[in-house]
Amino acid sequence: MNKVKVAFFDFACCEGCQLQVANMGEALLDVLELIDVVEFREVMSEKSAVYDVAVVEGSITTKHAVERIKKIRETAKVLIAYGSCATNGGVNGMKNNFPLDDIQKYVYQDKAGYFDTIPTRAVHQVVPVDYFVHGCPVYIPEFVKVLKCALAGMPYRVPDDPVCTECKLNENVCLYEKGVACMGPITRAGCNSWCINNGNICYGCRGMVSNPAEKGQKDVLERHKISPDWIENKFNMYNKARDLEEKKTHEQKC
Repeated sequence: MNKVKVAFFDFACCEGCQLQVANMGEALLDVLELIDVVEFREVMSEKSAVYDVAVVEGSITTKHAVERIKKIRETAKVLIAYGSCATNGGVNGMKNNFPLDDIQKYVYQDKAGYFDTIPTRAVHQVVPVDYFVHGCPVYIPEFVKVLKCALAGMPYRVPDDPVCTECKLNENVCLYEKGVACMGPITRAGCNSWCINNGNICYGCRGMVSNPAEKGQKDVLERHKISPDWIENKFNMYNKARDLEEKKTHEQKC
């Protein structure tokens, strides 16, 4: 049986999601029985111009990256965007808070003119994406589930419930009751409330649910005397690139 050829690619990112996959342990052996990895910069030097599935990490931040992701999309039968940088723009999206000229000068100083930069975009804002695996880094059980769906040609629906639903099922004490603010009420689930389970807060890396309970969230913030600005600033850390999408939608309506 011919295995499906899978290639992993990275753009602007820390490559932490690739490391998650490389560190899967025994589960990786099960995955390798199903696929033939033909390119994966973190673990092998070989490259291939032929592949069926492209797994893409990182956001699109340069004109060269736009050209490269378009070529990858043309080659791949299936494209999976994984990790917050690829699905939401990630922390790189914070660049969109500032004029690009200022960013170039701040980073590259007098060499700024040599380096191309564009507003940070998620992969689906440049090319069509077939599957999304949100998170920073990705939650491996979800990644495996998405990969299996892609190999079988089955759809995968990203959960559109808040992380709070998983947190309740895991019997965690609500962080708000501990006096700690958390992005769980408005962040889409699918990570099994991974961060909260391990003593951290939810930072909103999976993006906002499509229909957040705004009134309920407002009541929670007022009850615990937390400024809405805190929520907005925290959400901005991973999701600033979505503003480009909202702006485009607004312009189309106008």
